[in-house]
Amino acid sequence: MYYVTRVQVQHTDPNSGRVKKITEQYLVDALSVTDAEAIVNAEFDNQNMDFEVKSVTASRIISVLEA
Repeated sequence: MYYVTRVQVQHTDPNSGRVKKITEQYLVDALSVTDAEAIVNAEFDNQNMDFEVKSVTASRIISVLEA
């Protein structure tokens, strides 16, 4: 099953030096909501940046087709 996760990340603007909070969406192939959140947390922990998982919801996407 696919889940849509909304993740708030903090990016530093290179021009002004200000920290901006940006919400990004990720599609995660997982067994449950808890599993999807764990996958996102593991991915972002490796990137060494400030982030927060804001929400995880079931997606209506049935499958992803690849060429």
